[in-house]
Amino acid sequence: MKLRSKIAAAASLVLVTGIALPAQALDPRYKDANGDMVADAPTDPKELIDPATLVFAYTPVEDPAVYAKVWDGFLRHLERETGKKLQFFPVQSNAAQIEAMRAGRLHITGFNTGSNPLAVNCAGFVPFTMMADKQGAFGYEMEIITHPGSGVAKVEDIKGKKLAFTSETSNSGFKAPSALLRDKFGLQATKDYQPVFSGKHDNSILGVANKDYPAAAIANSVKLRMIARNVVKADQIQVIYKSATFPTTGYGHVHNLNPVLADKIRKAFFSFKWEGSELLKEFQTTEPPQEQFIPITYQKHWAVVREIDSAMGVKYECK
Repeated sequence: MKLRSKIAAAASLVLVTGIALPAQALDPRYKDANGDMVADAPTDPKELIDPATLVFAYTPVEDPAVYAKVWDGFLRHLERETGKKLQFFPVQSNAAQIEAMRAGRLHITGFNTGSNPLAVNCAGFVPFTMMADKQGAFGYEMEIITHPGSGVAKVEDIKGKKLAFTSETSNSGFKAPSALLRDKFGLQATKDYQPVFSGKHDNSILGVANKDYPAAAIANSVKLRMIARNVVKADQIQVIYKSATFPTTGYGHVHNLNPVLADKIRKAFFSFKWEGSELLKEFQTTEPPQEQFIPITYQKHWAVVREIDSAMGVKYECK
């Protein structure tokens, strides 16, 4: 599917009409002179950083040790291309990941779809790439899942039951399904169903597979990878709702890196050879398979996510 039609399809999930996009909400510590909605590199050389060791983190997952191995080959490539040492940082939550970048302890990372706006506005995150297949198709769908025998055969059956979300910053794990349940199915959290938070997509999927939750809202890209690794079995899970396509994890760097170093990092992402890599082995199991890094912009590719945030009354307030 072409980029334009993908964005249009994703926009169909926004169920409130006449939505205005949230106003630019960069924290006052950041500047955006060119209007691209992300923080500019500081003009004062004293405010730029050029660390001897660069810290990289992948978005929070149930077992960070698995992904330390998955990303190791890529980090060695980054070392060769930048001349810097690379350290993998296993973050435990979206909030911890954002705070680490805001505090200067995280330099390169992948933020999940829903966390990108908060990371951009509050941590000076500059996303520039995401994974796609060889033809450039990208994205994932939000699914509401259940398990056989749960008594939940359709979305309306969630009424009076427990529904697992991941975290309040997650697009597919909270914001999109909350808007969907409210505006299409008339189901209000706490009034019509009991929301609980698992912390991660992996936890929600495992919780449903093990019958701890009757239903959960998740990103199906995570589910497909877990099935491929035999963490859960396909017949343990039933899908009762599947959304249009959203952009997937956005990768980028903190805004105040030395521009020469930032340029080397960008080039390293696009020069990485996927063939035979652990990265390809892990991410080709999604649909579409993720087989390369493609260039993106926050302003264009995250427009639909900002629309959903606006529908939900989300404000990118930095604490």
